[in-house]
Amino acid sequence: MTIRAALPFAAPPLAAMALLLANPALAQEAFLPLTTPVELSADAGDVEVGDLIFRGGVEIAPDKVGIGGISGLEWHDGQLYAVADDGRWLIMTPEDVAGRLVDISSVTIGDLRDEKGGKLASKTRGDAEAITRLPTGEWLVAFEQEHRIWQYGELGGPAVNAASRPEAAAAVALTADAQSNAGLETMAASPNTFLACGEWVDPARPNCVHASMGGITRFHLPAPEGIADVGGVPTDAACKADDTCYVLFRSYTPGYGNRAAIVELAPDADPKTLAVLAPPLALDNFEGLAVREAEGKTFLYLASDDNFRNCETKPGAGCQRTLVMKFEVKGAPVVAPPPTPEGFATTPTARPGIRPFPEAASVNVGIETSLGPITIALETERAPVTAGNFLRYVEEGRLDGTNFYRAVRMPGGPQPGGLLQGGTRGDPARVRPGIAHEPTSQTGLSHTHGALSMAMNEPGTATGDFFIMIENQAGFNADPAAADPAWRAGFAVFGYVVEGMNVVAAIHAAKRDPDAGEGVMKGEMLSQPVKIISARRLSAPSPLPAPSPQSP
Repeated sequence: MTIRAALPFAAPPLAAMALLLANPALAQEAFLPLTTPVELSADAGDVEVGDLIFRGGVEIAPDKVGIGGISGLEWHDGQLYAVADDGRWLIMTPEDVAGRLVDISSVTIGDLRDEKGGKLASKTRGDAEAITRLPTGEWLVAFEQEHRIWQYGELGGPAVNAASRPEAAAAVALTADAQSNAGLETMAASPNTFLACGEWVDPARPNCVHASMGGITRFHLPAPEGIADVGGVPTDAACKADDTCYVLFRSYTPGYGNRAAIVELAPDADPKTLAVLAPPLALDNFEGLAVREAEGKTFLYLASDDNFRNCETKPGAGCQRTLVMKFEVKGAPVVAPPPTPEGFATTPTARPGIRPFPEAASVNVGIETSLGPITIALETERAPVTAGNFLRYVEEGRLDGTNFYRAVRMPGGPQPGGLLQGGTRGDPARVRPGIAHEPTSQTGLSHTHGALSMAMNEPGTATGDFFIMIENQAGFNADPAAADPAWRAGFAVFGYVVEGMNVVAAIHAAKRDPDAGEGVMKGEMLSQPVKIISARRLSAPSPLPAPSPQSP
């Protein structure tokens, strides 16, 4: 049994809305943008260029708010943050299928503000070119024309001049002799590193600043071979947690088209060119670079600046596109220690699920796994059919020796987030006939953090497979107003984890096999499923009422 293929895409818009409600300064409308998948070359698929592997891309249409002008990019908490050269910030939620970028499911756009909280009213004031998030949580945004770096506690809030930060002051000082449209295009930060570069390459004039515990250094970073001869200049950067930084170079020359290059700056190592991207590859004016570390791998995202001359709204010679492309950096993956329940014990994810009707009758069940125990409260009063079905599987030993085998990780919102699936996996020796569907609109239960719900293909087919929510995933609830009958029914919640969410989180974080699974589930199967050793009823049955005295 599996969860419907469309479901991994149900939660991000709700997660994005939760983010907006939690941050008043971010209170801009999130919407679903118009996107089109793109390939890097005519040879569709995971094309390799140098030390990079193409992992999918999309083109974003300008849409109703005029998306465009993206000039800086940063990865944070499952989303891509960007600034545009018309004085706006953007948050984009990328969606992957089988490890490939296939969509941007939501975009939020807002105005950058000045030191008094006012909008940046002109191109001269609002030409934002680079963005980075400091380890302490603040954002730095670099502007050209009026060369400066401003600091934001949260995007959309008032700015603070960052000149009091020595590294920022040193970066701005690079632009003392810069042209108005050739300022700080490149800025990145990591726990021990700050890097900023100007949009020029001249051996006689340093173009970069590097700051670390060893002090602040100005240096010249040359364009790599393959782009130097066509005027390649730094245009963005991003740094990993180990202080390895990546610098994006770009160029455009009539007759040669667009080119891009990625240079790696590792601590105590010479610059290394990872790749040069050149025609006939499908390129555009790449100005944004973000780095993401996940499951021991390093991913780079590139975003292009259409300069508000998008081919959709202004077709013809010189038109450009807004592209977002994902690449994997080749190399031996970092072997991270396996996640443990102890590692999650003090995290927010370890909090138990909350029963919405604590006074309702319930039965506790203990699930012993190879990573530790999980205790659930079955909602036998609110969802008697579904909870009763699960309890029968428990009491007949049908779950003993099964596994948790699938971990779905949903971007956006609190992280980690998603669902963990386990159970009989359709084993004909274990499953019982499907049960009647109890929608959440009937039971009053909800897919909140720690909720258990039945996996199924359609209403009436749930048997012995179930999934556990990590963070709120209300997109699985019944929606009586939905046009799709399947979404009207939703999924059936029947219990909540009351102890052991740290164990659930550790299983959910375990390594996945990128090649296992079919369709939308590819890449979501655990490399080593976690065994359900036993499942046992813990609560005694509710006592029967005492018999009424009989008349003599």
